[in-house]
Amino acid sequence: MLTHPTLDKLRTMQLEGMAVALQEQLELNNTKDLTFEERLALLIDREFAYRDNRRFTRRLRNAKLKQHATLEDIDYKHPRSLDKPLLRSLSTGDYLREHHNVVISGPTGVGKTYLACALAHQACRQGYSAFYAQTSRLLQELTLMKADGRYFRTLARLAKTDLLILDDWGLEPLASEPRRLLLELLDDRYDKTSTLIASQLPVELWYDYLSDPTLADAILDRIVHNSYRLELKGDSLRKTKKSLTATPTTTS
Repeated sequence: MLTHPTLDKLRTMQLEGMAVALQEQLELNNTKDLTFEERLALLIDREFAYRDNRRFTRRLRNAKLKQHATLEDIDYKHPRSLDKPLLRSLSTGDYLREHHNVVISGPTGVGKTYLACALAHQACRQGYSAFYAQTSRLLQELTLMKADGRYFRTLARLAKTDLLILDDWGLEPLASEPRRLLLELLDDRYDKTSTLIASQLPVELWYDYLSDPTLADAILDRIVHNSYRLELKGDSLRKTKKSLTATPTTTS
């Protein structure tokens, strides 16, 4: 059998996973007792896994997550009122299939961004698209895009994203135009995709934060009423890490 031409043809057809698997079979010679159908199944399984991993890597890259975070690495020891049953439920991805939202609130340093990125990482694993954005920065960029014609194209892309993370919600005051852009963005996504909001501001203060009663009613109606809430409390995780890494002082 001419193995090199076969491997070359597989790679020409962009069947890289199958080519690697075939090369391993030939080099290790550990499949001689398998039938042709069994060996072919192994090659196809490898190609399927290879393509699935490439799609996951591409989704993760496009998500532009602020932190590398996974659900497996979440710190449950630090006291912050983390609702473990709810987090386990969210890990299944059912909220994405149902187009429900997630709100993570709590003081600074309790891990809101980490949890958001971990849920986005899990969504990418499950085949969903995700995108991370700092809320005020995204709205500033959308405002600028209105002047150069990119606005509607970007809005359409964001509307199709399965999980949009809006981090640092409520950190900076919103002017009239960004509020309208926020409503347009959320309206395009409502009941079609899921939005995750991470905020230091408790939900009950969002109405006042949004200032304009009419826009506030419309925005909150598209977020809060079909959302799961993780309300964190406690001291900053950064303080804990700082105390663990601090150089001990010596006394004479």
